[in-house]
Amino acid sequence: MITLPSSLLLVGYGKMGSALLEHWFNHGLTTGAVVVVEPHEETATALRKRHGLTVLSSPSETKGVPQVVVFAIKPQMMEEALPQYAKLGAAGTSSGALFVSIAAGRTIASLTRHLGADAAIVRAMPNIPVAIGHGMTVACASPTVGNTQRELAADLFTAAGAFTWVDSENLLDPVTAVSGSGPAYVFLLAECLARAGVAAGLDEDLAQQLACATVSGSGALLDKTRKTAAQLQRDIASPGGTTEAALEVLMAEPGMQKLLTEAVAAATARARQLSK
Repeated sequence: MITLPSSLLLVGYGKMGSALLEHWFNHGLTTGAVVVVEPHEETATALRKRHGLTVLSSPSETKGVPQVVVFAIKPQMMEEALPQYAKLGAAGTSSGALFVSIAAGRTIASLTRHLGADAAIVRAMPNIPVAIGHGMTVACASPTVGNTQRELAADLFTAAGAFTWVDSENLLDPVTAVSGSGPAYVFLLAECLARAGVAAGLDEDLAQQLACATVSGSGALLDKTRKTAAQLQRDIASPGGTTEAALEVLMAEPGMQKLLTEAVAAATARARQLSK
């Protein structure tokens, strides 16, 4: 059973923040329990009309201490925004807010510098499929986060898909490279598959339809079955058949595995640069 906070302050209403909020509402979070900080008046007005929420233009208008503060703003905005929320976590884990950040590249240490040494902080990396409730989120918590707060943070993201903890924050860089950036690799696969279909003589619209349905359907099958990706691959690739002929090309040097390994390494390296 998913337990959501009695009071939540959402900072930013972009793609990820709005997607998460919709799932929280679907799991029973009431509009009265949510306050959103959104400085863009057009977005704020639309949000008020859609959900009847309290939307503030500045954190200075915040009253009381929410149970959870979720930072869903761009990383480059964090330096200016964070100090304004330090007072909400000043009481530490006993009565202060739990801070949850989904800003890429912002380490727990950097968040602590602005929010205070006693602040309870969770750094999370969700990926874009949270928009449809099939996301994957990996998170790391500061030592000041209590067990109840860990459970609460986990439930926030379980509402939008799968969730797991890592003990070492350093692992969030390769997590970002595999899971955070990963959907783009899959979309590229669909794009390349469609182009290959056109090159083989298919109409462009049909090639697009086949590629998209194949990628989405295969992902759904992998999610629902208990078999591994390798097992499913073997199920399709009959000896001497068409699939085996194609896989021999994809697995020959340098091959898909080498390219993906290099791609993930490049994304990991970039994530570490951004985290400094």
